[in-house]
Amino acid sequence: MILTGMGPVDRIETAAGKIFAALYALFSGVAFLSIAAVLFAPVIHRFLHRFHLDLAAGRESDRR
Repeated sequence: MILTGMGPVDRIETAAGKIFAALYALFSGVAFLSIAAVLFAPVIHRFLHRFHLDLAAGRESDRR
């Protein structure tokens, strides 16, 4: 529920609960960004290779 923006279901009153919620929010945010990076890295890597190859081919043809 933290990542969806809905917030906690009930008010957190204890100090341990507040610490847990803060650490869990940090963990879930880092986990979400890490998983997204792992999933999108191959696509972005392929795109960058294709973009680089097009630029390199254009430079070689300009030199001749």
